[in-house]
Amino acid sequence: MTKICVLGLGYIGLPTAAMFATHGYKVVGVDINNKIIEKLNAGEIRIEEPGLRAFVHDAIDSRNLVGKSKPEESDIFIICVPTPLDKENNKADLGYVVDAAESIIPFLRKDNLVILESTVPPRTTIDILIPILEKSGLEAGNDFYIAHCPERVLPGNILKEIIENHRIIGGIDKKSSKRAKEIYESFVKGRIYTTGSTMAEFVKLL
Repeated sequence: MTKICVLGLGYIGLPTAAMFATHGYKVVGVDINNKIIEKLNAGEIRIEEPGLRAFVHDAIDSRNLVGKSKPEESDIFIICVPTPLDKENNKADLGYVVDAAESIIPFLRKDNLVILESTVPPRTTIDILIPILEKSGLEAGNDFYIAHCPERVLPGNILKEIIENHRIIGGIDKKSSKRAKEIYESFVKGRIYTTGSTMAEFVKLL
């Protein structure tokens, strides 16, 4: 697996996309905001994070990272979209996750890996993500693989922590966990723990 499509180029998605690009993967960074895509392809960013501008510039110069407004066929899809709190209902707004998952459907192929990094309530991967992706006609766990791999980084220290922090990876089955672990091992120096998707969702919230 060599090509990655990262959906959402915010504080997590952009560093993640650049990190994979600087570790040998071909990465397509996707965002619905065309201004973000234009800036990215020009080697510019609008996120204030120490070291990130130069890091992204290097990824663009390597030709391993390119910005697009829509997904395209890839080996791996990583969803890094926001899940803001709906204060009226005191629940996470999963609208961006749903939209990102639906945008993947036309490009999903056998043996693809889909990773959800966004912070979500427990069982989101199983109850929401899988049913959407299975509209492709492919079956999760048999035809393609899914894992929840939440980030644990703080603004101001993202580039250091995305590499050095321990990481939890929750696949819907052992093969999904194994495949996700293999790609994060390309740059993560912290310990990587594997578990189920629902447990990984709980761990991130706790």
